Amino acid sequence: MSKYQAYPKYEPINAEWLSEIPIGWSTTPLKHVASINMGQSPSSDDCNIDGIGVPFLQGNAEFGVKSPTEKQFCPIPKKVAKAGDLLFSVRAPVGSLNFANKDFGIGRGLCSIRGTNAISQSFLWWVLPSYKYQFDAIATGSTFEAVSAEEVGNLNLALPPILEQTQIANFLDHETAKIDTLIEKQQQLIKLLKEKRQAVISHAVTKGLNPHAPMKDSGVEWLGEVPEHWGVLRLKHLIESLESGVSVNAADIPARTDEVGVLKTSCVYTCTFRAEENKTVVPEDLHRVKCPVRKGAIIISRMNTPELVGASALVTEDVSNVYLPDRLWQTNFNQKVDLDSEYLAHFMTVEGFRVQISLAAEGASSSMQNIAKEDYLSINCLLPPLSEQQQIVQHIRQRLEYFSKLDSNANDAVSLLKERRTALISAAVTGKIDVRNWQAPTSQEQALEQTA
Repeated sequence: MSKYQAYPKYEPINAEWLSEIPIGWSTTPLKHVASINMGQSPSSDDCNIDGIGVPFLQGNAEFGVKSPTEKQFCPIPKKVAKAGDLLFSVRAPVGSLNFANKDFGIGRGLCSIRGTNAISQSFLWWVLPSYKYQFDAIATGSTFEAVSAEEVGNLNLALPPILEQTQIANFLDHETAKIDTLIEKQQQLIKLLKEKRQAVISHAVTKGLNPHAPMKDSGVEWLGEVPEHWGVLRLKHLIESLESGVSVNAADIPARTDEVGVLKTSCVYTCTFRAEENKTVVPEDLHRVKCPVRKGAIIISRMNTPELVGASALVTEDVSNVYLPDRLWQTNFNQKVDLDSEYLAHFMTVEGFRVQISLAAEGASSSMQNIAKEDYLSINCLLPPLSEQQQIVQHIRQRLEYFSKLDSNANDAVSLLKERRTALISAAVTGKIDVRNWQAPTSQEQALEQTA
């Protein structure tokens, strides 16, 4: 905030959330400057998905999305938010905010807010998220946390004169747009790094590290040409068997080192084994657990959503107190084959391999698929000589370490930019910085900002 000036003079106020405000500002409860319309849900059979009636929103947790997603419609909603109203979530996550770009029916999870002549809608858009921490402090509920219409109305605001509100809103529109652009660029970089990471793995485990190696037709369409001296075989020649545990009753908290845990399928979602993704087995079922996790084995999800069925990860550390459930497999490798399990774990992430799983998986529900052991072990794979597998593994480790540093830097940048965005908004709407003399840059100045 160092590049912005403070107001020339402030006056003290008696508020827990703020010690002073600029001279000329006031404090007021939200209900004195805005109307608050609490939503009311219709009967379950009053809504439809056929587009008949007014778009209906039960609740919307997408902060800052100025055009809420339409999912249901209600012919005669009990409560309506008019176009231009702010849509404020009164249920967890309390304080999420949207802008009604049209009329919406609103349910109990939302209230609509419209300012009077004393406060501009554009200023309210920036003010309300700045006070989210106050709502978090008072939200209560057993099923889900929520705040009441009265609590929303009692929110105490720092209020500048109306023209100054517009200036602050214009300033924040411009400055946060710049920050959002920087965040988007970092997020694009993170996405590109992920794609590059997978491309490096896929090329290394299917084409090798020697660009001059003689190639041959693998005879497998999705593998194409592969190094001439590599073996093309099915997984069943590398994996002697797939073992699994049993379904047991467990509390949905990770087991301590002195407790017994059963893995959740999420332990392999990221292609990196996460032992902490487990549940604590209840004492009554401790005698039933079987198939402890083994270092060096690959854990595979045999049942999951279409995107995650067959997800796998290598166990790289000893885990003495965690067991498999029935939905996960663990590999027992053929000891007669020279295999580096880390090489195979990388191979299992290749897009073509994942496609073969999708083709083989089936299930009664489109949202939950299952793959049979026989089908899984029939998928083709490649086997370089052991020394080459180890070279490939070392190469991938080095490249992934490099990408990991770049990814970490980009994520740190996103976090810092988000913190700066939040701090800038808070400083502007509470009067810590004076933007009255701020002027929107000309088109030429904006072009210079974008290329800077």
